[in-house]
Amino acid sequence: MALRKIMTHKEPQLHQVCRPVTEFNGRLHRLLDDMLETLDEAQGAGLAAPQIGILRRVVVIDIDDEVLELVNPELVETSGEQEGPEGCLSVPGKWGLVKRPYYAKVRAQDRHGNWFEVEGEELLARCFCHELEHLDGHLYTEKMSRWMTDEEVQDYYDEA
Repeated sequence: MALRKIMTHKEPQLHQVCRPVTEFNGRLHRLLDDMLETLDEAQGAGLAAPQIGILRRVVVIDIDDEVLELVNPELVETSGEQEGPEGCLSVPGKWGLVKRPYYAKVRAQDRHGNWFEVEGEELLARCFCHELEHLDGHLYTEKMSRWMTDEEVQDYYDEA
């Protein structure tokens, strides 16, 4: 495994649509392993392949010790609404106020090409939506209503 450099919002790769994964092999497995190691080192909740300069539809998520590898993920269902702070490893040190679905269901393939569905609420639903948008070249900054101060973010999580 190897740590990868996380691109910032200024990099053109982050604003391009990713191609589907068609080969489920050792190269994909190394990418997933590298992404998980990079995510762990950065102490983030999710990481999409374009954030490390790879234009493939691959996402890893690590929330509350639940690690998910999503290959060719598709958002298949959402409901409800939540509004809260959102940050991104590619927009370091910044937080925006973003509305997202409260619930989301994703259909994806695992590292071997097997299809599965996973669902989540609150932070996991937010993470699904955030990371899948990366695969289509979008950042949360396009959806946010405003920037948030560090104090506002801290107050939000203290109240939760």
